[in-house]
Amino acid sequence: MKNVPIGQILLESGYITKQHLEDALVKQKETGKKLGDMLLDLGYVSETQLAQALSQRLKVPFIDLTTTKIETEAVKKIPEAVAKKNCVIAYKINNGRLYVATNDPVNFYIFEELKIQTGMEINAQLATKSSINEAIGRVYSAATVTNVMGDIEKEYDATAALMDQGNDGSEERIDNAPVVKLVNTIIETAYRDRASDIHIEPFKDRTRIRYRIDGECVEKMAVKPAVHNSLITRIKILGGMNIAEKRIPLDGRSSATIDGVVQDLRISTIPTVYGEKCVIRLLATGDEKARKITDLGMTDYNYEMFKQIIRCPNGVMLVTGPTGSGKSTTLYATLGELSKPNVNIVTAEDPVEKKIDGVNQCQMNEKAGMTFAAALRSILRQDPDIVMVGEIRDGETADIAIRAAITGHLVLSTLHTNDAASTILRLVDMGVAPYMVATSLIGVIAQRLVKLLCPDCREKILLTDPADLKLVGKTEPVEIYQHHIGGCRTCHNTGFRGRTAIHEIIVSNNSIKELIAANATAEQIGIKARENGTRLLRDNVTDMVLDGKTTMDELVKATYSV
Repeated sequence: MKNVPIGQILLESGYITKQHLEDALVKQKETGKKLGDMLLDLGYVSETQLAQALSQRLKVPFIDLTTTKIETEAVKKIPEAVAKKNCVIAYKINNGRLYVATNDPVNFYIFEELKIQTGMEINAQLATKSSINEAIGRVYSAATVTNVMGDIEKEYDATAALMDQGNDGSEERIDNAPVVKLVNTIIETAYRDRASDIHIEPFKDRTRIRYRIDGECVEKMAVKPAVHNSLITRIKILGGMNIAEKRIPLDGRSSATIDGVVQDLRISTIPTVYGEKCVIRLLATGDEKARKITDLGMTDYNYEMFKQIIRCPNGVMLVTGPTGSGKSTTLYATLGELSKPNVNIVTAEDPVEKKIDGVNQCQMNEKAGMTFAAALRSILRQDPDIVMVGEIRDGETADIAIRAAITGHLVLSTLHTNDAASTILRLVDMGVAPYMVATSLIGVIAQRLVKLLCPDCREKILLTDPADLKLVGKTEPVEIYQHHIGGCRTCHNTGFRGRTAIHEIIVSNNSIKELIAANATAEQIGIKARENGTRLLRDNVTDMVLDGKTTMDELVKATYSV
C-alpha cells in the first residue's frame, strides 16, 4: 500500500477526478511541491480527505482531534514549544504508551526525540495540521491564562505595596509584561473559542471579560479593578487610539497573527460609570478563503433560486436581516462566486471586513466626504460590471443603486428589514418610484442566524404543547431535540456548537414585478412569492427542528411574530 501514489488513492476514494489529478500534476512540475499539498492549494481536496488518504497509504490510524477527548496528563508530557515546533500533541496515555497526533507520521526523528524527552514509547496517529494547531492553542492556552492571571495579581499587589509606602508606582504601567501577555492571551483564547466579540466591562469590584460565542455572551475571566486602566491602555495602543482621551467613545483597528492566521480586530471603547468599556470584534480575514454560499447553510432548494438571481447580468440583489445576521458574509460569498478574471468588481464598504483577491474594495470615510452615495457615483465612472454597496442607508444611495442596475450593472447590497417581502416596500418608502424598483430588482434574500445543537450532548424530548406543535405544522406529538443544560466540554458548556444561516428568497419574476409596480402590500407580494416557490424563514428552521439540528427556542427567536 505504501507504494500506491497518494493521487491514486484520492482518485479511487472519489475525492478527486482524473482532470483534477492531471491539473495538480502539471502544477506540481512547475512548483516542485508534494502532490498532496498541491491538491490542497488548488482546493480539490480538504485537509481531512488528504489525511484519510495518507492514513490508508501509510497504514497509520487517522484521528479527528475535534471530537477526541484530550487528557491533561498526556499533554503535560510534551512542552508547548516542542509541540508547536514539531506540530504534535499528546492526547492519551495507555499501558505506558504515549499516543501522539502528528501530520507527518514518517518523521521518525521527532518520535525518537519525544521518546527520550518523555521516557515513554510513542504511538503516532495521523491528524490534520490545522486540527493539531487548534488543539495545541486550545489546550495549552488554558494553562497560559492561569499563569498570566497569577502574574497580573502579583504585579498589582507589588504596585499597591509600593504606593502604600509612598513610592511613585505609576498607575498605568502599560509596558509591564503581564498586561501585554494578558491582552494577547484574551485575543488568542477568543479566536480559538470561535468568539465573534470580546467584551471588557468595568464594575465596582472587578473587570469582567466575556466572549460572544455562537451569539451568546459567555463569561471567561475576571480581573481586579486596578488592572482595568492598564488593560484598556494596552488595547488602545494596539488599535492606534488616543490613550489620553477617556471621555468620549473611540474606534480603532489592529491585527494579530494567531496559529498562523492573520486576524483583523475592530476595537471600540465607550466611557461608563466605572471606566471605559471595550469591545473587540474579531473579523474574518482574507487569509481564510471566502467560503462558498452552500457552506453557510443555504439549502440545495434555496441555492437553485439563488443561482437564478446571480445569473442575471444586471439588476439589484438585496440581502436583508437584522444586525449580526451574516449579511456581509453572504455578500462576500456571492462575490467569491462571481469573481472572474474578465469581470470588474468594485465595492463600497464601511468598513472593509474581508479583503478578497481580484476585487477592488473602497473604504467609506464620511468625514472626508466619501459617503456611499458619493462613492457610488464615482464607481459608476470606473467601468464596473458588478458593484457591491455595503448598505443602503438613505434614499439617495437607493436611487443611485437602482439607476446603476437599470443602466446595465449588477448591484449587490444589504438593507435592514425583517423579511424579504417588506424589503420591496422599504425601497419605495425611501423615495424610489415603484416602477423603478419593479424594473431593477432581481431578487431579495432575507436571512437569520440559528444556533446549532451540540451533537455530543443534545437531549431528545417529546413535543406535546399544542401551540408549539402548531408552529412546526404538526397535530400529533413529535420527537425533537433540545440542548443539554450545562452542556459539555465540546460546546463550552452551552449546549450549542456553531451557527448556520436560514434563508427566505424571493426571485423577482414578471408576476412579482407587476405587483410591485401596482403598489401591492408586503402581504400580497409574500403570498405571490410563496406561490412561486419561496420557502419562508420559518419553513427552513422548522425542518431543522424536526431534523434535530436546532431547538424550538431558536425557531421562536428567529421567526416568531404576533
